[in-house]
Amino acid sequence: MGLVKFIFPNIYNIYLHDTPSKGLFKLERRTFSHGAIRISEPVKMIKFLLDDDPTWTEERIEENLNGGKEKYIVLKKSIPIYIVYLTSFVDEKGLLNFRRDIYERDNGLKEMIFDKKQRK
Repeated sequence: MGLVKFIFPNIYNIYLHDTPSKGLFKLERRTFSHGAIRISEPVKMIKFLLDDDPTWTEERIEENLNGGKEKYIVLKKSIPIYIVYLTSFVDEKGLLNFRRDIYERDNGLKEMIFDKKQRK
């Protein structure tokens, strides 16, 4: 794990975190950890989350990141988090991509979408 971990309430114990292995973001297979979601630009996320608190300057953020001590920051206001699991997407070149359904959710979704009883 990297320098930053974003913990938020959820029944699955999922959290977001930085990683020292930045090269993993270039790989097609992204299932290297359980219950964790790597984010590529954690400092941008920190700045976004702390944007409404003027006491968190860029200098203070950098000091805390490089201070060598674990620090917990509770946000003043809650921010909704939506996690979406996709096995297909259109990339920046406009190409349709498909990925393996590692959590085996596609069949249930297909049944929901194409169930004739529900379309009436």
